[in-house]
Amino acid sequence: MKYDLSSKITLERTPERYYRSNDMIESLRQTRYEKLRTKIFSESDEGANFIAQNMATLIREKEKQGERCILGLSGGLSPLGVYEELVRLHQEEGLSFADVVVFNVSEFFPVSDREMYSNAQLLKKHLLDRVDFTPENFYTPDSTVNRTNVYEFCRHYEELIEQHDGLDLVLVSVGMVGNIAYNEPGSQISTLTRLMLLDNESQRDLKHYYSSISEIPDSAITMGLATLLNAKEVVLLAWGERKSSILKEIVEGKVDDNVPASFLQLHKNAMVAVDLNAAQQLTRISHPWLVGPCEWTDKLIRRAIVWLCAQTNKPILKLTNKDYNQHGLDELLAQYGSAYNVNIDIFNDLQHTITGWPGGKPNADDSNRPERATPYPKRVLVFSPHPDDDVISMGGTLQRLVDQNHDVHVAYQTSGNIAVGDEEVIRYVSLMQNIVTKFDSKNAEIREKYTEILHFLKTTKQTGDSDTKDVLFVKAQIRREEARSACRFMGIKPENVHFLDLPFYETGKVQKGKLSDDDIIKVIALLEEAQPHQIFVAGDLADPHGTHKVCLDAALAAIDELKTKEWMKECRIWMYRGAWAEWEIDHIEMAVPISPEQLRKKRNSILKHQSQMESAPFLGNDERLFWQRAEERNLATAILYNSLGLASYEAIEAFVEYQL
Repeated sequence: MKYDLSSKITLERTPERYYRSNDMIESLRQTRYEKLRTKIFSESDEGANFIAQNMATLIREKEKQGERCILGLSGGLSPLGVYEELVRLHQEEGLSFADVVVFNVSEFFPVSDREMYSNAQLLKKHLLDRVDFTPENFYTPDSTVNRTNVYEFCRHYEELIEQHDGLDLVLVSVGMVGNIAYNEPGSQISTLTRLMLLDNESQRDLKHYYSSISEIPDSAITMGLATLLNAKEVVLLAWGERKSSILKEIVEGKVDDNVPASFLQLHKNAMVAVDLNAAQQLTRISHPWLVGPCEWTDKLIRRAIVWLCAQTNKPILKLTNKDYNQHGLDELLAQYGSAYNVNIDIFNDLQHTITGWPGGKPNADDSNRPERATPYPKRVLVFSPHPDDDVISMGGTLQRLVDQNHDVHVAYQTSGNIAVGDEEVIRYVSLMQNIVTKFDSKNAEIREKYTEILHFLKTTKQTGDSDTKDVLFVKAQIRREEARSACRFMGIKPENVHFLDLPFYETGKVQKGKLSDDDIIKVIALLEEAQPHQIFVAGDLADPHGTHKVCLDAALAAIDELKTKEWMKECRIWMYRGAWAEWEIDHIEMAVPISPEQLRKKRNSILKHQSQMESAPFLGNDERLFWQRAEERNLATAILYNSLGLASYEAIEAFVEYQL
């Protein structure tokens, strides 16, 4: 079975010459907006292997010179591929770490010996303990560092680096606010190793390792910007779409202490290694017409015209030849003959994405519609990673599918139990306790169970403790009943609501297991039972390590296994996005309008998930509730379509077709 098909999704083919040109002049032209040396790789694995090979070369060169190689290494997810390749080079090609010295770039404070809290433990687990590394050559804050001696430790840490004649290479990743190590926005270029309060966004990024927000550390010991910039070489890693916005600021923006990683522009030997997803907002990838000739595709033309409308503040049909010439799009005039021809073509292209019939309109010409007219009605299967993603992401479309008499099924892939707060369980169990006292007072066993659960949550459970199986069961049931309530409200038949409880999720902890055949087999069984004509999946490609990605991989792996079935050959797969981001307009292939009444119904369906309102543990730093995030996203898409000269709708949900 294929476990990682989501990483193979390419919404648009980026010509290799945009990021791997063999022509020096063309390369200089393409990178003229970039102020920091940036190497783009097609995939993160390719980039990680390249960086690891370069590090191996440095280690071997220092060894030949009889010198030790002094490295500054960071924790987190981004460097793991590099460490994996270094381990392979050690095991298969004899790369020795005997003369390597490693300084931990940052560590959470107060320092704990627990693995889940420690960058040092991550470095040991994924690299140092798997090679011939001398433990005495590892320098890191440890549990002996406390509030009384932390400043003395930081001063001594700098002295140790100086005693080793400085760092030969530092490997770091970039945070969502442009921080390197834990040099948060506002950090100055002169800073040395110090104790640093963590930015809210940095704390949010750590939620994958902790069972609740309250456990996430609020400070860290980190190498300062001066420490990092004094290294002979600095490599910054950025993988995935989530990093694309901040990466553009780092590479193409001004040096700014609000974006600490931008100080790397001042380093004579700094490099950024990124994959195509992280690089997608760099000018040479996102707006290649600004840096040279383009390989024009339908999607790139659409993107260019949408960009031109924003630059000129005009709708599509009002763009002129002069607008094209003044903004570097004269190539399109040469290709189409006139602005009018381009405008009409792109206007019609966008117009054809809009449909009020997401399941296909019966007895209609479907040649210019996103979905087929037949068969009608269709069997529709919506995969929802958590028990609320369906209504949050495509609640308006769900309504239309139900109202238009399609046989709609919803499959909740995970229980979502860890996203239920303890107070919710206390409330529900207390209610059940009162009910059993009233109607079944002789049932001592169930009354004892309720008392046991309440005692655990109110008295026994400490910060960091995992829930008991009984508590996890109650949390899962709360989410199930909320999902059933939302489905009833939307008109979905009770028998069409499926709970898969994929095994990878059921660890009872924030840290989940890996996708396995057991997960995929469950999805295959449901697909074979339903044999849908249309499938909707959560295509949150911006979240490379979250539950949504694993759920997407599970669905795509199952679909891949069944793709030769006759019924699957007639099935179309549509990807939706979650509450935080929408598809870029150049990728949208189906745009479903939502009326004011439907938007209110969508909001009410989301509100059925009461445990996910203010009390949800992982709402993050975005203070908007899920219904607010979803509405604002849908409203913004409608406003964008209208600004391009298309019809004015209250809101729009957007989809991209997945190609088998």
